[in-house]
Amino acid sequence: MFDFLGICLALAALLTVNALVSLLTLAVWRLASPLVKNLNAATRARLIFALRIFPATTAFLVVTVFLIPSYLVFEPRQTGEIVSFKLGLLALFSVTGIVLAFWRGIAAGLATRELVNNWLAHSETLQLKEISIPAYRIEHPFPVVAVVGVLHPKLFVAGQIFDSLTTDELTAVIAHETAHVAACDNLKHWIMRICRDVLVVVPVNRSFDKEWSEAIELAADEKAVGRGKGAAALDLAQALIKIARIIPAGAKPVMPAGAFLIGSEVESGDALARRVRRLAQLSDEKLSDLKSRLERLTSFITWICFALLFLIVGITATNSDVLAALHAGLEKIVAILS
Repeated sequence: MFDFLGICLALAALLTVNALVSLLTLAVWRLASPLVKNLNAATRARLIFALRIFPATTAFLVVTVFLIPSYLVFEPRQTGEIVSFKLGLLALFSVTGIVLAFWRGIAAGLATRELVNNWLAHSETLQLKEISIPAYRIEHPFPVVAVVGVLHPKLFVAGQIFDSLTTDELTAVIAHETAHVAACDNLKHWIMRICRDVLVVVPVNRSFDKEWSEAIELAADEKAVGRGKGAAALDLAQALIKIARIIPAGAKPVMPAGAFLIGSEVESGDALARRVRRLAQLSDEKLSDLKSRLERLTSFITWICFALLFLIVGITATNSDVLAALHAGLEKIVAILS
């Protein structure tokens, strides 16, 4: 009974902590989102990603670093406590959420591999100096420009893209996809898919997904044109417009783990319009070294905050008084659920 009770308590805690933190992050985002709209897209994307995975990460840390050690140290092996119906039900919901989370990750990986194999079977290799990953030309009704894959990404470009874009426009498009590769956006997308309301049956934070998808596209646009002058921004804007015009009516890209040049914007013309307007603004802006230094400073501060958080968690977790207090709280929770 000792082991079974501990497992049920851990699962129930995962569910409860994740649900509470999910609601908290949603409230924080609704309050903070108007304040972060003026941040650059890359910083906003990192912030949304951190908030998206924060509930699942917090729940995992609380259980593994605090709950399990306190239970193992202070709970008597010959415990007379039993797993009540309420506690068992919470544990069952938690297991269901974990299974669904891992299934989403596995399903996305299998679907991506099938898609890549299908495209590779009808492709020809491209030699592009602008990108370091393997690149292929495919014939596809949708004007595909996409980096596909998580661990070994590949670039796929539909044949009509070469017929529609100028050399400078194509260079800007490839720079956009290179920015996705550098930011590991496909890996982040896969992680977010796993963490999507993990352990929670009712979704509460899916609004983050749309915000993040738009932010990473804007961030890739900004990084792509940052390598050149204002003309690069206009080239990319013109490429987006040309590609949008040759999309077949009603067509939608299907990408389990990949980054399309134009994807969700097929369903939302407003998002594409915002990208074009932002590129027009960038064509008039002087991209100074100050902006890049500020971005590096923001990343440095973010990593420092995470390091301090883990340091505090580590120090707190080794405090026997904290673990004893947590175990006393667990005893009260078991009593309530009995």
